Amino acid sequence: MGALSDAKKAYRLLKRALASRTAVQRVRRRLSEREPLPTEHFQVAVYFADGAVNMYQMRQWYRPLAELSKRWPVVVLSRQATGTERLLDEDSPPVAFVPKVRDLERFIATQDIRVVLYVNQNTRNFQMFRYGRRWHVFINHGESDKMYMTTNQYKAYDYAFVAGQAARDRLSRTLWDYDVDRRTIEIGRPQADHYSGTLPFVPDDRTVVLYAPTWEGDRPSAHYGSIATHGEALVTRLLATGAHRVIYRPHPRSGVVDEAYGAAHRRIIAAINTANAADPTAQHVYDHAPELGWQLTAADVAVVDISAMVYDRLAAGKPLMITRPTDERASIDTQGYLADCEWLTAEAADDIVAEVERVRADEAAIARLRMWVQHYFGDTTPGVATEKFHAAVDGLMQEWERWQAHEVGAIREDEDDDDEEVDDEEA
Repeated sequence: MGALSDAKKAYRLLKRALASRTAVQRVRRRLSEREPLPTEHFQVAVYFADGAVNMYQMRQWYRPLAELSKRWPVVVLSRQATGTERLLDEDSPPVAFVPKVRDLERFIATQDIRVVLYVNQNTRNFQMFRYGRRWHVFINHGESDKMYMTTNQYKAYDYAFVAGQAARDRLSRTLWDYDVDRRTIEIGRPQADHYSGTLPFVPDDRTVVLYAPTWEGDRPSAHYGSIATHGEALVTRLLATGAHRVIYRPHPRSGVVDEAYGAAHRRIIAAINTANAADPTAQHVYDHAPELGWQLTAADVAVVDISAMVYDRLAAGKPLMITRPTDERASIDTQGYLADCEWLTAEAADDIVAEVERVRADEAAIARLRMWVQHYFGDTTPGVATEKFHAAVDGLMQEWERWQAHEVGAIREDEDDDDEEVDDEEA
């Protein structure tokens, strides 16, 4: 039995390695057909070491980065082939494919990169940290109260751009000897200035409910996913009323760890298809498109799991409920919004229709929501967050000039090292 298991594992690894090598070849072919990137041009880099599965972490930054590039040219340093393919296919900033350390070194040597932005905590971020004389800034891929938001890895960056006071409070409570006032810069949520997309339905008098669950998680403390515990019941109830429209937007990794979770996800999709076939005017939506924007503003009420989607929706300032995890081991922040939010238990999911009406009409709940929006994101007036984002980068550029002007007798070139070379990590 052990030999058979080892053989299957070896086969899967070989299959992945071949797929990765093929993807690398495709990317290099595509790039060879394009004009080469200009030298001594880019001053801001976004470091992305993930593959296609985590593209959602990059996509939400496309439009804010496009605006930023009008002031400071932006390039994405992409380390994996499948992620690079998606970046090339989509509306991303210019892309440099740098799968190996030496590729990274060669490209950086041709540019004037002064600020490096990071959207996640990939372990290969460490390979970029070795390059000094530039600011390394964690911008994250969303705002939430998950433990990911207080990891000690924050200390590895020169600065972190955070949404608002809530993030600063969270870091102050959790990290030892971390100068929050100096090393964090509030920028609100610039993505909210770029919500867009075409509605896939014609608005009518139906109440629109967005259900956006996260994946099942890979450890008990992160068991936030609700598809199997809440999702089937609440979607079934809403589909049956004839007065509601469901937008189902699951996390792209739903079911990758737990097959039962994936099966529940597929049953929800099937139920939506059946409901639309029975009544085409219902226009329920299974939303798996990469773009996030219209969903947050089109929904009258949102039901989400503990994830960045809580705060994506919170930034829109409209009613929402948070699913209460059934696993008691799931880590829940009790200091911030989750201590005062509108919880939806698994039992209450059966009564989702009444719950939706309650949060829409409860004046006290609406007032609490407004208070928390201010606490997490500050001034959400359109355009303000974008101004803060630009001002933060401008400030770091000025700091870069100041340090550069006072640098005397230092070695100007980043010395080569003997880091072990690694092909595309998917191999």
